[in-house]
Amino acid sequence: MDRDDRDDPFGDFFEEIERMMNEMASGDAPSADDAGFGSDTHVDAYTTEESVRLVADLPAVSKDDLSLRCDGDALTISAVSDRREYDETVELPAPVDEHSADATFNNGVLEVSFDRDDDSASIDLV
Repeated sequence: MDRDDRDDPFGDFFEEIERMMNEMASGDAPSADDAGFGSDTHVDAYTTEESVRLVADLPAVSKDDLSLRCDGDALTISAVSDRREYDETVELPAPVDEHSADATFNNGVLEVSFDRDDDSASIDLV
């Protein structure tokens, strides 16, 4: 279809839809194995003076499939089910006390909170 896009404010919008339709038709779209994970996974980090909180969207994952590991600087979120496998390491915005972790998982939303670990020492100048 030929059209004059010079004055069309929706030109970019239609080009994007056409690109997505071509991907789906050619089979270049992301695989079904990645559905809900990979680039679709959304992790937000929130910090305060005392704590760090991460919120991750993990659709189609059950609580029993989840495994969490933290080394104080990064949180690794893993999930293995008969339909999906997911493994992501998220760098934390501040060092945390990994032993203070508190995690909840409800309706595909994982929330993990840590106390900040300000293990630095001030040095007195003499």
